[in-house]
Amino acid sequence: MGFAKKGIYVIVVVAVILFLNYWLSTGIGPYEPPIGPYYFRIVMLIGINVILAVSLNLINGLAGQFSLGHAGFMAVGGYVAAYVTCYLFYGLYGDDAPRAVLSAGFAASSIVLLGGLFAGAVAAAVAGLVVGIPSLRLKGDYLAIVTLGFGEIIRVVIQNIDVVGGNTGFRDLTVKPGVVVPVAPLANFFWIFVMAVVTVVVVRNISTSTFGRALTAIREDEIAAEAMGINTTYYKVLAFVIGSGFAGIAGGLSGHLFGNLLTPSTFTFVRSIEVIIMIVLGGIGSITGAVIGATGLTILPEFLRKLGLDEAYPGLRMVIYSLTLILLMIFRPQGLLGRREFGWDWIRKPSKTKIPVSLTDSKDAIEHTAARPVDRRSTLGGGDE
Repeated sequence: MGFAKKGIYVIVVVAVILFLNYWLSTGIGPYEPPIGPYYFRIVMLIGINVILAVSLNLINGLAGQFSLGHAGFMAVGGYVAAYVTCYLFYGLYGDDAPRAVLSAGFAASSIVLLGGLFAGAVAAAVAGLVVGIPSLRLKGDYLAIVTLGFGEIIRVVIQNIDVVGGNTGFRDLTVKPGVVVPVAPLANFFWIFVMAVVTVVVVRNISTSTFGRALTAIREDEIAAEAMGINTTYYKVLAFVIGSGFAGIAGGLSGHLFGNLLTPSTFTFVRSIEVIIMIVLGGIGSITGAVIGATGLTILPEFLRKLGLDEAYPGLRMVIYSLTLILLMIFRPQGLLGRREFGWDWIRKPSKTKIPVSLTDSKDAIEHTAARPVDRRSTLGGGDE
């Protein structure tokens, strides 16, 4: 694909997301938003969960490692992003920053948000590097236990940092005596889904590159990959760092979403398990499956909540949610898509083509479809007389 064609795709995607941002949030002209604030918030949570699921799929699905520390890297990115945005607002507006947080326009708030997200992604990637170098020399259950431990260490450390609120949560930052800058709700539909698209595109490009093929080789047989000269530790750590960086972006967006208070209790290992369930539901190794799993498991609890089951039978909503996952794992253990990806091949009909019967005589050809492949064993000398 040429550079001009890629540029057109980027412009179209950005324009569509920008249109949806205004249409779903404020409406366009005389037309009201098609959904209310509650459903609009669920849509934005879907975008954040897509970033988390696709980034973890790079580690657990493509590289074949089993990490349980994704929530810890999400916490690092969220807290660092919120801390940086508070100081960026102070740098732009000085002592008037507390009021500017509430009145900043789209351009100013986007600059501040992107600065915070960049800082959060870098911090989470560095944390992933620190965790990955010693832990990714392990395999299987041992790796899962180590990453789970590191994730809990990150959470406990945050609990004891008073400058970001400690155990009560990060609501505001005192940049100097008398000037308290609140954590602003800067995340919106546009930036959440731009980051979701970027995450999907990056992971998809990785999966089809030589880097992705090396990860696939490591996933299938690490010993054979080492024998072929692949530096397995390097590739595993690099995948871990990239996945952790995107988890940091998801944490930064979540921390800047309206009504989402950054608290250490949000980033327990249960959060990591939720993300793992998303990729297992969609199919480990499938980017499309990760997107479907994140979407489905974000909507399902809220759908069951809307049925009003908790009012008549407290807790029944989560029982149904759990049973749904159990039945899916029994009858579809490979997930909804397995390792397949959605593409045009699923939609278009198989076209008829002409393939030579003989490699030495291209004039002799037959029409065939996928349902009637050509048997070339006699041509290659492997058929029975």
